[in-house]
Amino acid sequence: MAEHNEGFVLTTVDSITNFVRRTVAAKAIDLGAPVVNWARKSALWPMTFGLACCAIEMMATGAGRFDIDRFGAGVFRPSPRQSDLIIIAGTVTLKMGPVVRRVYDQMPEPKWVISMGACASTGGPFDSYSTMQGVDRTIPVDVYIPGCPPRPEALLYGLMRLQDIIMREAPSSYIFDSDGTVHRQRSFDGEDQLQLAQANEAARIALAAR
Repeated sequence: MAEHNEGFVLTTVDSITNFVRRTVAAKAIDLGAPVVNWARKSALWPMTFGLACCAIEMMATGAGRFDIDRFGAGVFRPSPRQSDLIIIAGTVTLKMGPVVRRVYDQMPEPKWVISMGACASTGGPFDSYSTMQGVDRTIPVDVYIPGCPPRPEALLYGLMRLQDIIMREAPSSYIFDSDGTVHRQRSFDGEDQLQLAQANEAARIALAAR
């Protein structure tokens, strides 16, 4: 069946527009990536969202002694529509999982996730029927912070690692990906070699213990 002329014209115009956006506009935006990413990492707005005892450490991080405002991340917002960072601080139950996902979906792009503490990252000591064994089963996580609970210094370190990730991102990926996916590089330079060296050292120790 032949397509209507108007539909053919609109489809052609859309194809040309998308081609220009992905080739010319995307490259033009990515030329300014260092400035855009610096602005993003220096003005993170975390979501006011705490689930359990790790939230106490998160609140301490925002207090005067540790002062997360030094990193530009002290503006905790009461609405996910005003936030670009959600810190999962505490135990995530299976009943709470859909709520966490709904809050995450309401956050505008670009957005990032920090999993704070053992409970949020792996379920912690609660290997039970009601506890989600890691929040990454419902939302993507950019930085994991170990500890039960982690101290405020650990949260600040995790925030700095997130800032390193943001500085390597392509701003155009949030604007021109039609399928809504964002391709992020979550690994750091040299991490593969470090993990390989650690695995070899662990194997050597295991063999020596036999």
